[in-house]
Amino acid sequence: MPKTASVSPRPALATDLMTSLGELLRQWLPRQRWFAGKDRPVSELGLLSMTELFPGCLHLLVHTGHGGVPGPGGASAGDCYQLLLGVRRNLSPRLGRALIGRAERGPLAGLTIYDALHDPRSAQLLLERLRHPGTAGPLRFEGDPSVPVPAGLPPRLLETEQSNSSLVYGDEFILKVFRRIQPGVNPDLEVPVALAGQGCRRVPAPVAWFRTTHPQGATLGVLQPYLRDASDGWALALQALASGDDFTVQAHELGRAMAEVHLALAAAFPGSGHDDNGSTAAAMTERLNSVAHSVPALRPFVPGLQSAFGALATCDSGPPAQRVHGDLHLGQVLRAGREWFVIDFEGEPSRPLVERCAAQSPVRDIAGMLRSFDYAARQRRPWRPEWARRCREAFCGGYAALAGWDPRKKHGLLRAYETDRAVYEVLYEARHRPDWLPVPMAAIERLAVRGD
Repeated sequence: MPKTASVSPRPALATDLMTSLGELLRQWLPRQRWFAGKDRPVSELGLLSMTELFPGCLHLLVHTGHGGVPGPGGASAGDCYQLLLGVRRNLSPRLGRALIGRAERGPLAGLTIYDALHDPRSAQLLLERLRHPGTAGPLRFEGDPSVPVPAGLPPRLLETEQSNSSLVYGDEFILKVFRRIQPGVNPDLEVPVALAGQGCRRVPAPVAWFRTTHPQGATLGVLQPYLRDASDGWALALQALASGDDFTVQAHELGRAMAEVHLALAAAFPGSGHDDNGSTAAAMTERLNSVAHSVPALRPFVPGLQSAFGALATCDSGPPAQRVHGDLHLGQVLRAGREWFVIDFEGEPSRPLVERCAAQSPVRDIAGMLRSFDYAARQRRPWRPEWARRCREAFCGGYAALAGWDPRKKHGLLRAYETDRAVYEVLYEARHRPDWLPVPMAAIERLAVRGD
């Protein structure tokens, strides 16, 4: 087993290690929820960086290629992924779900390879790295010295569907480990730090983080306080629907909270100006055509949807462009006590980092939340469109009360951004959850035919 931490693996070492891991990873990666290239075979697999983080745990950055074939929805021809691999002679039954396979060749021949984030021992050692800032090969562990992190907090890996992996430590902290890595500071670190500087308490401030300096400077993970008694907005909305309760009071308060976050974002990242509606409409149209190429069910509605983007190009500019959340929905907000909190500022992981960090209309976030109310209302039959309509009205009303402008009065902007979001949802569901495809398709039909 390799014992040397290497900033950039020597060619021989890289070749030897991938001899052991290559075929296992080619089979395992496409099955992971966070892997972007599920619909394309992994034709290329290269080791970019290897660090023995501690005995029995390898930290890897690997590059995957797909024969130069670009993927839909922003998945590029090649991607970089972060892996923490455990290496043992034998795997205990409790780690069975973490199994990747047994290496048959190379320096790891005869050893069992598994996803180390499932291993409590590895998870605790990773927390120890974060508790004591320092370096390990190309990895840099950093943190806020004013916030102590206790030792020995028991870890648990969250099993919910997501595009990254998250570990909760003792119900006190949560560590998000980014899987698909892009160069630069991840917004899920940059934005909460900036909002903390503005005194915004709606977003938990980062406590510690780690990054890599080679082969590309990139954020790898962020540790934040865990709101132990919080429930996410999605779960609360479904509970209200199941019990026949109204959700408008909560939706109104959520709208106010989101306006507060937007105001803090505008102060933290000043000088954005207004969106160019023509360029935005062109980009939305391009995304629509790309998704229609991949999802045939969308094609009959393309002309009607294009009219929404055409109207955007000629309507008023609306509120100034600014930094936004970028992927806002009920699953990205938490309610603890009587307060709403906003989390996960990474944006849509499938889109390039430079795009996710760019100034955009805050209407994008509002449209994402309105679509989420619609998703909740369609979780069981009979569908509850009136419930969704009331929540949408309440959310916009709460937002307008603090923001100083009313999203409901920006009909052209809101229709275009809702349409763009629904198109994104169609691609996502077609690729990941085909049974859910009727939910965004119902919105597509409404937006294309009636335009409301």
